[in-house]
Amino acid sequence: MNPLRWDVLLVAFVLAVPVLALGLRGDFTAEETVSRLPWCLLAAWAAVALLRAVSAPPKPVPEAEHRPGPAGAPVEAEDERSTA
Repeated sequence: MNPLRWDVLLVAFVLAVPVLALGLRGDFTAEETVSRLPWCLLAAWAAVALLRAVSAPPKPVPEAEHRPGPAGAPVEAEDERSTA
């Protein structure tokens, strides 16, 4: 996933607001503020990647893996049914 996607950049900006505010207030020096901004981008990328992975729909089951009969019923091979 590209770290410069719009959703990653939006979350990074939201995470950077407190860092920028502390820099403007004087709690952080300019060097400290700038050194913390890439961490906001990294945290945003990780958060968006996690949310996208969790919210992805499950992959469909191929038709070959569908089994006939009620759930939990044992599936017998065709040759066993014909001999019984």
